[in-house]
Amino acid sequence: MAYFAPLRKRLEVYLEPEQIDKIYQAYLLAEEAHQPQKRSSGEPYITHPVAVACILADMRMDSESIMAGLMHDVLEDTDVDKKTLAQQFGQQVAELVDGVSKLTQIQFESRAEAQAENFRKMVLAMAKDLRVIVVKLADRLHNMRTLDGLKIAKRKRIALETLEIYAPIANRLGMHSFRIAYEDLGFAALYPMRNRALKDSVKRARGNRKEILTVIEKSLDEALQQAHVPIVKIWGREKHLYSIYKKMRNKRIPFSEIMDVYAFRIITHTVDQCYRVLGAVHNLYKPVPERFKDYIAIPKANGYQSLHTTLFGPYGVPIEIQIRTQDMNLMAESGIASHWLYKTDEDDVKNRAHIRAQEWLKKLLEMQQSTGTSLEFIENVKIDLFPDEVYVFTPKGNILELPNGASVVDFAYAIHTDIGDTCVAAKIDRRLAPLSTQLANGQTVEIITSATARPNPAWLNFVVTAKARSAIKHHLKHQQQTESIALGKRLIERALGTLGLTLEQVPEENINKVLTDSNYNSYDELLAATGLGNLSPLIVARRLAFVVKNELAQEEQEQEIAVEALSHAPLLIKGTEGMVLNFAACCRPIPGDLIVGVLDAGRGIDVHKEQCQKVKNMRNAEKHIFLSWETHTERVFPVEIRIDLINKKGVLAALALAISSVDANIENIQVEDKDGHYSEVTLTISVINRIHLARVMRKLRKIPEASKLTRLN
Repeated sequence: MAYFAPLRKRLEVYLEPEQIDKIYQAYLLAEEAHQPQKRSSGEPYITHPVAVACILADMRMDSESIMAGLMHDVLEDTDVDKKTLAQQFGQQVAELVDGVSKLTQIQFESRAEAQAENFRKMVLAMAKDLRVIVVKLADRLHNMRTLDGLKIAKRKRIALETLEIYAPIANRLGMHSFRIAYEDLGFAALYPMRNRALKDSVKRARGNRKEILTVIEKSLDEALQQAHVPIVKIWGREKHLYSIYKKMRNKRIPFSEIMDVYAFRIITHTVDQCYRVLGAVHNLYKPVPERFKDYIAIPKANGYQSLHTTLFGPYGVPIEIQIRTQDMNLMAESGIASHWLYKTDEDDVKNRAHIRAQEWLKKLLEMQQSTGTSLEFIENVKIDLFPDEVYVFTPKGNILELPNGASVVDFAYAIHTDIGDTCVAAKIDRRLAPLSTQLANGQTVEIITSATARPNPAWLNFVVTAKARSAIKHHLKHQQQTESIALGKRLIERALGTLGLTLEQVPEENINKVLTDSNYNSYDELLAATGLGNLSPLIVARRLAFVVKNELAQEEQEQEIAVEALSHAPLLIKGTEGMVLNFAACCRPIPGDLIVGVLDAGRGIDVHKEQCQKVKNMRNAEKHIFLSWETHTERVFPVEIRIDLINKKGVLAALALAISSVDANIENIQVEDKDGHYSEVTLTISVINRIHLARVMRKLRKIPEASKLTRLN
């Protein structure tokens, strides 16, 4: 009972007696369940859940959240089960406790995988009930406050996880006070010596700057009185240690420069007064260009609203000013917790923050459905948690918030996954722009789509949002699977043809026998493995036809016969087979060249010219696939040519003109000086086939300055 007393005192301020009685029953269950357990510090374990419940009570959380805080470890660490909790305290409390509990019954390959899977479980629970994350954040806050009892390695691991995951989540949910606490506690645990040195520096600097802070605060107060703007509060604030450390590290600047920035917060009554305060302070001190941000008109993703401006203050020092209303200040400090702190109408700012948080969780759910592993999911979440916002407009004038550095493709996926999957181009402020263009504040972006377009693997090099990255990877994985199945079927059909059979003629029991022997669960898996080059189509065909013999000589003889037969029935390709057909960069084959394929495990087929030295050096004939071009190919192919040019003004322009005049395109150009008189130019150009290439080379030979022209193999 003694441990419950401080919690009861907090609860009596805002809860009904019957609700407190119910919470006391939860306390008794937790106390009994944790009776034999001790914390690392030696204290009874019950002190931890009571401390968590006190943190929740200070936030005015509802009775169910307080009960979940008291019992958040009973499922994980004691014999109490979920069914018992549901019977005694209701299904909602049981679900909250289960959402916060770790997955202790499952064995994971690594600690990282266990942490990632537990995080995925928590996100799913958060999506059902946002209170799960509030309880978890309170639990983590008390754990961070009591790290001293742990071993150094564990202390640092928990601190790093807090800085990487929980502090950004608190920030994303608008819980500023939690974020500050996490960052300072995490910094102290992870870098204790740096923390002490920085704390001492701040203490020494504080005395030297008190006079300047007093002068600035007095001048601000006088200016606002003259402007007749009623003010609730004005105060100078000190940057917290981790914020100072991050600025020093990221900007590579000394501590003295960081402390030259003085920060003030001004609280008013209404939005109108916020803008009047802004005018008054700009009239008092000159504003720094491009350092003004209006988060009232365009709130942050976590619901944060405020006016930010930087001024040239007295003595030449910059001053940071934040201007907001009382409601905005409450929202900035408490975030989604303000939803429970003051129950209000749906249109109120506090509930809008709650809705924003639910929208973010919806995005997380979409993301986790398209990611393969929990480790990949948590990496994508980390990307999503560290945004520096850029605000851009849709053609209809809607505002979209994206992380700093976001590309056109990120914008497309932010609108809808289907828009991202099919985007081919974009207009930024009515001008055509590449998909890789990084967006800037205030731009209007229009996406151009095509029903036949598909995501490009190269997009992964420039997208920054987790949603875009996971959607592209998901589509490419599905695309590769589909294409490998189609190619595998073609390869096996062709191999069976040498034995006088078709796939339709192969008995089903033969297919099942091959699947069992090869440890594949389905026929599609077998076809995909063949298409990706993990299995030889000749061997699969023989097994399907039951023509594999025990005698080695007979097997080798059959293999020679099959290889010989395949050479008379080459596989026809168009060049658009997709991700499972790769054109070798060593010889750059184009339609019209004699070609051969090489099975490359995990990739599919690599297409080479028949005379490629790399192919000649390969001894395994079974990996070779005889190929031939379809009559009509449906793409352009890169080819490299080298040309010696006399150094003369305008010669490169003449070269480019000659190539474009025969409908070819230059992809890359390299110029190397030979002897001052001649330059060796290596071009990568796109052509349709050998006939097209011949036209290009004929045109280039007509340039007077060209002396030698060759195609590179």
